[in-house]
Amino acid sequence: MNDMTIKPGTIACNKGPCPSLRNLLEPVEKDLGGFSVRRLLPAAKLKSVGPFVFFDHLGPAWFEPGRGIDVRPHPHIGLATITYLFEGEILHRDSLGSVQPIRPQAINWMTAGRGIVHSERTPPDVRAQGHTLHALQLWVALPTTEEETDPAFYHYDAAELPEKIEHDRSVRVMIGEAFGLTSPVRTWSQTLYAEVNLQAGATVTLPDHIQERAVYLVAGELAAAGTDLPLHNMAVFDRAPGIELRAKQDARLIIIGGLPLGKRTLWWNLVATRKELIEKAKRDWAAGRFPRVPGETEFIPLP
Repeated sequence: MNDMTIKPGTIACNKGPCPSLRNLLEPVEKDLGGFSVRRLLPAAKLKSVGPFVFFDHLGPAWFEPGRGIDVRPHPHIGLATITYLFEGEILHRDSLGSVQPIRPQAINWMTAGRGIVHSERTPPDVRAQGHTLHALQLWVALPTTEEETDPAFYHYDAAELPEKIEHDRSVRVMIGEAFGLTSPVRTWSQTLYAEVNLQAGATVTLPDHIQERAVYLVAGELAAAGTDLPLHNMAVFDRAPGIELRAKQDARLIIIGGLPLGKRTLWWNLVATRKELIEKAKRDWAAGRFPRVPGETEFIPLP
């Protein structure tokens, strides 16, 4: 599993113990210069859920005309990044030559493998006008046998991702297979990433076939496993079948999970099973041996 043990039943519920709820992660606010993000993974209490080793929730953040985000070129190894927007637009560029606008409900999947560099910026036309940015960024670890694979980039428009819409709920499976839907996104291990929107009183049952599962409440009010789930918290569940989530008010939530891949070392934007891979990447970045992003001239030194 992960590199630590969580004792079931240690979280107080409305009506006694709730053994299906293993952990409740509170966000850590990070100031990124003019806007903030909520970081759920990695946490002091838990380093990963399935293959997911990083989970950031940005916004909603309002930018005045002329302002936007400028994430300068930076390296990754040993992981795949997933960028998902609820609102706004980001322009992705990488060292493979990819130039891709990311818009709401599309998926950018970037496999870093042995090494990739990318930047994320507000496009000029969007920057010129006032706009809101609301997004999630997640990292998944690659299996040990694939952590030094060739880098790759894949983009899937919103229309390519399966969605089921009912009178009181909608389910979109961005990655993996659940709720009778299968995403076309290629993965390296069992991975689930789904968005669920519930009207007040509606329910959804967590998929039972996913080995590790967590729910993040983006908006609204939600109850599960005998307790209310706080806004912007991540609830991590055990393997108990039939766990039902119920919206007390209209709610938007994210379900993540999959097969745990074992302990990983995270340093800055680098992920690896062995510290020597991190050290090599640090030396290569400092020496300018990583490939460059075409059209980008800025450089971020090692922290």
